Amino acid sequence: MPKKFYITTPVYYVNDAPHIGHTYTTVAADVLARWHRSIGEETFFLTGTDEHGAKIEEKARGLKLEPKKYADEIAEKFKEAWRQLNISNDNFLRTTDPAHIKAVEKALQSMYDKGDVYLGKYQGLYCRGCEQYKNERDLADGLCPDHKVAPEKMSEECYNFKLSKYQDELLKLIKKDKLKILPLNRKNEIVSFFETEGLEDVSFSRKNVGWGIPIPWDKSHTVYVWADAFLNYLTGLGWDGTTPLTRGAGGLDFWPPTVQLMSKDILRVHATIWPAMLLSLDLPLPQAIFVHGYFQINGQKMSKSLGNVIAPGDLIKKYGVDASRYLIMSAAVFGHDGDIGWGKFDEKYNADLANGLGNLVARASSLIGKNRLELRLKIDSDKKLIKKYKELMEDYKFNEALKLLWRKLKESDETLSETKPWKLEDKREIKNIIEPVAQNILNVVNLLKPFMPSVSEKIIQQFTAKKIVKGEALFPRI
Repeated sequence: MPKKFYITTPVYYVNDAPHIGHTYTTVAADVLARWHRSIGEETFFLTGTDEHGAKIEEKARGLKLEPKKYADEIAEKFKEAWRQLNISNDNFLRTTDPAHIKAVEKALQSMYDKGDVYLGKYQGLYCRGCEQYKNERDLADGLCPDHKVAPEKMSEECYNFKLSKYQDELLKLIKKDKLKILPLNRKNEIVSFFETEGLEDVSFSRKNVGWGIPIPWDKSHTVYVWADAFLNYLTGLGWDGTTPLTRGAGGLDFWPPTVQLMSKDILRVHATIWPAMLLSLDLPLPQAIFVHGYFQINGQKMSKSLGNVIAPGDLIKKYGVDASRYLIMSAAVFGHDGDIGWGKFDEKYNADLANGLGNLVARASSLIGKNRLELRLKIDSDKKLIKKYKELMEDYKFNEALKLLWRKLKESDETLSETKPWKLEDKREIKNIIEPVAQNILNVVNLLKPFMPSVSEKIIQQFTAKKIVKGEALFPRI
């Protein structure tokens, strides 16, 4: 049987339209999904939207809309952004989908019946922006570090989840890499959190929030937004809340996820509440969680008030789809923070795409066409390059994989500049120079497909045609 690969992005909260942070996670997941498909693995790629909770209810009311109507509008913006970016997800899960709601009710009931969910009281500092309770030690000068507001003191009756029960088991699994957290510094951060602060039971319901899934045994409560959202990773495969996850049960034979991608702000809940829920449900844990960094815009945090938010549509309008994907994925070491900006994107676009790949393809195809050369080119002829590229992709070193490909392109560019085949008259001499260059272009763009699917396909068709001719400019200079 072919190897299975299951990758997820978080379900994105519909409190706002998609921005470059969401785009980064989604394009990275798409690159991995496309690459695993290309090496023959059976692949499932899930993304979607997280739509319940007090914050959405409040936002919708402020716009004089019903929460569902508001969620519909924002979910559509996410779907449209991913369509435009040529994202190859197999499912887009909305937490307002009726099948998801039914499965959440069944899962919560099962956890309650097991004694892992109990009625209690929750007192603490609540940040509306995060929809999370905070400890004093999580705050910076008394403020939520992400939302720069003081959390409210809140005390309410709620159903709690026995997170503390799973502390020791989870810590062992993380330390032994049974639940692998990447990069290593993120694993160390989580292990340190377990060992110094430990896990406390968490609220799994809200009493005064109408916009949520009702708790099946007590309709006066709705399911806390995180508990509802996490289960999307199961329901997105068709899980109904009870079906055992065995091979052959529809999409469920993809479980558990091979890797779950996310940004660092949601790592802690994904390394504690989420796997504890799976242990409570007697389900296998994800194999790996990979945490990427944040983008800063010219050294500043991205924020609406500063007017520096970059939306996926803005990128596409300026650079086109494949160039936008390339610019995002080559902007930082995956797993670390990156600093971006329009000026940096322009510079990289011109250097790597207009003057780099685009110019090389134009020069080579023009010489082949002008001299009516018949070349024997073969896809995948550079086994050494494939091996090195594979190692980098397996380690999530996307920017290194791209640098590797661009070094190969530079070699060909230098060959042309040094040998100046356009000055030669002997067809055989020209062919001897051009054939390896064209072969190199073909080898590189075939590996570039997960990052730039349309452009790569266009170049492959151009260089495998019976008659190779110069095509239109792939990347007009900015």
